[in-house]
Amino acid sequence: MEVFAAIKKRHSVRAFEKREIPKEKILKILEAGRLAPSAHNIQPWHFVVVTEEEKKRKIAKSRFAKFLSECSAIIVGCGDKKASPKWYKVDVSIALQNMVLAAVSLGLGTCWVGSFDEKEVKKLLRIPERFEIVALIALGYEKKKIDLQGKILHLVRRRKELREIASFNEFGKF
Repeated sequence: MEVFAAIKKRHSVRAFEKREIPKEKILKILEAGRLAPSAHNIQPWHFVVVTEEEKKRKIAKSRFAKFLSECSAIIVGCGDKKASPKWYKVDVSIALQNMVLAAVSLGLGTCWVGSFDEKEVKKLLRIPERFEIVALIALGYEKKKIDLQGKILHLVRRRKELREIASFNEFGKF
């Protein structure tokens, strides 16, 4: 899939089929993250792929993340605060976005998740103290269903036009 097509196709998926993702696809997605740029090429990231049902269920306890127990895998994006104290959040986010687009190109659905108990997730996955969890990515095969809440949200909160979010040479000039 061409990259712009993947960007246009990507949307937040919160309903997943109970279906295992082939390991080759997961490795390809991780490789897309590994190839991301980072400040000074420090690569201050570590990604934990969670596929165990019990661990997914425990991570999904957060109010806005219940659907995590349904996805095939959760990618936990961690940033090394010591290696890159100023840029680890940006670098990990870039890598995660590479992974999201790779997943879409491989026929998978994803959802960025910021609702989690970092202390609990770090303990559950034995993540060292020097790492901070930047975000979680739900990963799996989308379960086709009518998403009324999503449809209403897109009617109420449409995508902004390009001239609303971009300028040339100075702010406000398009």
